[in-house]
Amino acid sequence: MINVPFDVVASKIVEEAGISRDELDSKVNQKLEQLSGLISKEGAAHIVANELGVNLLEAKGLLKIKDLVPGLKGVTINGKVLRKYEPRSFSNEKRSGRLARFLVGDDSGIVMVVLWNDQVDVHEKIKESDVVRIKDCYVKDNNGRSEIHLNESAGLEVNPEGVEVESKPAPQQGERVRKKISELSEKDSDVEVFATIVQVFDPKFFEVCPECNKRVKAEEGSDKFLCPAHGEVKPGFGVVLNLFVDDGSDNVRVVLWKNQVLALLGVDEDKLFSFRDKPDAFEDFKTDLLGLMVKLVGRVNKNEMFDRVEFVAGLVFKDVNPDEEIKKLEKEGSSEKKDEVVKKEESSSDEPIDEDLLSLEDLEEEVE
Repeated sequence: MINVPFDVVASKIVEEAGISRDELDSKVNQKLEQLSGLISKEGAAHIVANELGVNLLEAKGLLKIKDLVPGLKGVTINGKVLRKYEPRSFSNEKRSGRLARFLVGDDSGIVMVVLWNDQVDVHEKIKESDVVRIKDCYVKDNNGRSEIHLNESAGLEVNPEGVEVESKPAPQQGERVRKKISELSEKDSDVEVFATIVQVFDPKFFEVCPECNKRVKAEEGSDKFLCPAHGEVKPGFGVVLNLFVDDGSDNVRVVLWKNQVLALLGVDEDKLFSFRDKPDAFEDFKTDLLGLMVKLVGRVNKNEMFDRVEFVAGLVFKDVNPDEEIKKLEKEGSSEKKDEVVKKEESSSDEPIDEDLLSLEDLEEEVE
């Protein structure tokens, strides 16, 4: 289910179904009573929308970037090109092709745009500071952030006549802040810590929709998996790994998703997902990781359910020089805990980690 506020969902249902708000509220309340404790108000509204033939995933009209949510289709936005990235080719066992990315912004926010295969040719026609109108694209979740994706049916117009866009500035590149764990705050993003792994938990595997990459669960009393947006699906799998790191000033729980788990363990996907059926085989990896010094780059997240601060890693560096890192920590201590700004290393994924710059999910998970 797409994460849209109830009032926004309600307005669309009222408009497209031709019913009053009171009638809609009545229908929603009936669903809540029927499924007491099993569904939220937003979920009930989605069920009512389906019964009335209203497609909440189909966007209508021109949207602002702040209004983009994963799952939306047929989206049209205007934006200013803030940064371009070099096109690249990819090839794996499942398929091969090309992709290109650029960052666009308007006065409400910034979003990454991803072009696939033939659409990559359009990438050559745009330059930074151009205004673009993107039509009939779809929005996909990437590590908790929205991305715009263009397939063959989408359109991109460069500098459309009469269209002007005021945009937020592009985020700065080239530097990130090094902090001690004790200095981390909930608002930190693109921050770097150097610490030792002191505890490792078992990886948790879960079913995901192959279309939108959202978690899905088996229908009660059935082996069918249902995605609210895409119906019955043959699920793929995701994974999350939690561990604790300590740098002498404090410790923090670290959350790693699939790409970061692969980097930390140094294994391929087949090996990683083999632990789902043979969890005992992971014990040797847990032992090897204990005491390992790692450099982590990511953002701080407040886990409201457990009322704790967590570090969500976007990059993992294992091949670090402890002496050099310790000197950096000592330098910070001699400057009365002043944050040290350090240059970014090149990562294997060559993806910038920034609050407004998103790294791509694995290519085979992308939907054309």
